[in-house]
Amino acid sequence: MKKLLLIPAMLFTISSANTYTQADRIADMQKLAQSMQDIQSGFFYNNLDILKDGVKTLKETIIKIGPTHSEITDSDVYEKWLRNNVKMTNKIQKKIIRKADDIEERFSTGDPKQALQAYNSISGQCLKCHVELRKW
Repeated sequence: MKKLLLIPAMLFTISSANTYTQADRIADMQKLAQSMQDIQSGFFYNNLDILKDGVKTLKETIIKIGPTHSEITDSDVYEKWLRNNVKMTNKIQKKIIRKADDIEERFSTGDPKQALQAYNSISGQCLKCHVELRKW
């Protein structure tokens, strides 16, 4: 009898542990902002190590961004469609990762102007997501 009660409780705990919440999104956005500041500091101090740390954090964090559990389970089809544009989010994530690699490569080879252009492109992708998906 105890096993019958324990199994559903464990399944619920495991399934709810993997859900992406609004609090998770806020924490990830703060990490992304900090990583962009680290990259910028790497530019200003001409420090490749700071820049690489920022790029690494940016790439690790950007892949976590996605629709929250409440957005996925929303019963209103129109609202779900407006907020849950996974295809666009994935496209933006890929561009940010590609540009982050460009920043690291260009800066390490002594081309800070091109690295800065890639940084500006990442900022543009961030703004695109916030304006079009998050409805700023």
